[in-house]
Amino acid sequence: MIKTDILIIGAGPTGLFAVFEAGLLKLKCHILDALPQVGGQLSELYPKKPIYDIPGFPEVLAGDLVDNLMEQIKQFEPGFTLGERAETIDKQEDGSFIVTSNKGTRIHAAVVAIAGGLGSFEPRKPLIDGINFYEDKGVKYFIKNPEKFRDKRVVISGGGDSALDWSIFLSNIASEVTLIHRRNEFRGALDSVEKVQELKDAGKIRLITPAEVVGLNGAEHIESVDLDENGAHRTIPCDYFIPLFGLTPKLGPIGNWGLEIEKNAIKVNNALDYQTNIPGIFAIGDVNTYPGKLKLILCGFHEATLMCQAAYQIINPGKRYVLKYTTVSGVDGFDGTRKEAPKAVVKAIV
Repeated sequence: MIKTDILIIGAGPTGLFAVFEAGLLKLKCHILDALPQVGGQLSELYPKKPIYDIPGFPEVLAGDLVDNLMEQIKQFEPGFTLGERAETIDKQEDGSFIVTSNKGTRIHAAVVAIAGGLGSFEPRKPLIDGINFYEDKGVKYFIKNPEKFRDKRVVISGGGDSALDWSIFLSNIASEVTLIHRRNEFRGALDSVEKVQELKDAGKIRLITPAEVVGLNGAEHIESVDLDENGAHRTIPCDYFIPLFGLTPKLGPIGNWGLEIEKNAIKVNNALDYQTNIPGIFAIGDVNTYPGKLKLILCGFHEATLMCQAAYQIINPGKRYVLKYTTVSGVDGFDGTRKEAPKAVVKAIV
């Protein structure tokens, strides 16, 4: 059993920033996310795309923002359970909660903050007969451990940042990388497109466009894929097929927790603290809805801040917290580190 003050469901930017705000209040956090890495959409869909509306950053790459948030919360030593989906929730007699994941991990928390973005992300699967049979038998929708593909023949399908970036990365690990896209044009960062072109010219990536994977072959494990290349049939031998067509957001099992739902979003009380209809459960970021809601990262940061203030009162009933600016109070990490502004020097001028 993992025990924490606040369980944050969702490791996107809002969930990560909530760890910082909770840490200022001396509250410990644990983060649970269905994706295998932190960052949510920022890491999975567009890590190399710039964001222009983060305060203080005229321009910041999505992946860099995630890295900065992770650096900011490092002092507060959050726990992480990644690659697991929140499945059930049980309220205890003392008002706390036990959340169990789809893999059996149990987390006991005084407060639950749902920061699941647009929901639990599931891969968009291509419409290929028999693809379910080959899942865990050579078909992968996520790349958790790149070393798994060392000296293997890999076929990647897709035309966005994920397909480009993983093709580049695996070109130095796999024995053979084939990138297939149904169009000649790619929708990705310019430097990634140019890098793929360089690797293609160098013979390190085989690029087949326009083409589409239409069939999978193999007895116990995938052995090859069938392509439709401009109406012509072609078979490519491979050890792994990785279709990267993005993610589909779904509220998932959280939708069965008795929360008030409106258009696949969780209704909250935005007049006070973004609490749901169940006391002790909050929803922050894109996953919630209320009058005037804007699905922006900066709004999620604001919601996370107020949520943590309300969580403090639940965890410390009757105890008053006096808000102090970090420029005055500094930041004390759970790891013993401290950040503070340089103290003024007292010295007479003669």
